[in-house]
Amino acid sequence: MKISVCSNRPILSSCGLKDLDYQVDTYVGCEHYCYYCYALAQAETDWSKEILVHKDIVKQLSGEIDKVSPQPIYMGYHTDPYQPCEVQYRQTRKVLELLKEKGFSASILTKSDLVVRDIDILKEMKSAVVSVSVAFNDNRIRKLFEANTIATEKRIEALRQLKKAGVKTGALICPVIPYITDTFHLIDMVEPYTEVIWIYGLSINDRSGQNWLNVRKILSSHFPDLVEQIEPTLFSKDHMYWRQLGDGLRALKQNRQLDLEIHL
Repeated sequence: MKISVCSNRPILSSCGLKDLDYQVDTYVGCEHYCYYCYALAQAETDWSKEILVHKDIVKQLSGEIDKVSPQPIYMGYHTDPYQPCEVQYRQTRKVLELLKEKGFSASILTKSDLVVRDIDILKEMKSAVVSVSVAFNDNRIRKLFEANTIATEKRIEALRQLKKAGVKTGALICPVIPYITDTFHLIDMVEPYTEVIWIYGLSINDRSGQNWLNVRKILSSHFPDLVEQIEPTLFSKDHMYWRQLGDGLRALKQNRQLDLEIHL
């Protein structure tokens, strides 16, 4: 993987997520290169070959966060903060050290168990949260859609270790791919180690977008009998599949008193 320095740009940016005003992407691009990823539409480089880093992320971010009051900073919106190159470049750990020093906290989303490396920092933050994203029960299918990620079971083990260390945890079941993702099984897998579970369906709006072209190619090659079912479901949030899944999840939430955030 080629690692290059990105052009000059702000590191701290606004965040549209609930209760989070700011976000930081510690890399520009993502080696995980999940074929369904919404961020592919804005990719500056070929993520299978090149990832960008900030020239001096600590120095620049230090000046930017000095202009806002201490608060949780979201990490994981456009890129995974614990993608493989983090092992060597440690941009995420450097940012966490800076945030802790300045009295900030972090809300992290990742598909990697590398996050457990930073438990020492996270448990010293006032209100750190780590959420792990999962989407596939079968790792053979996972490799078709996100070949550069680790097994679902390893991610759940990371959640277990985080919870044991006293770090607040969450899980994101995303994307739910109709007729492929077993959402209820995944809930059973993550529920013992999470305080809240968010559920999002795969959302694709543009049939000419790179993420849909990628997904359709995978479906055509490996799930030819499901293409005609999946395609209209993905492009219609009013489809019966989503209504039935939502009804089932709401019933599960009530019956088991689970903290499920359902977004289908």
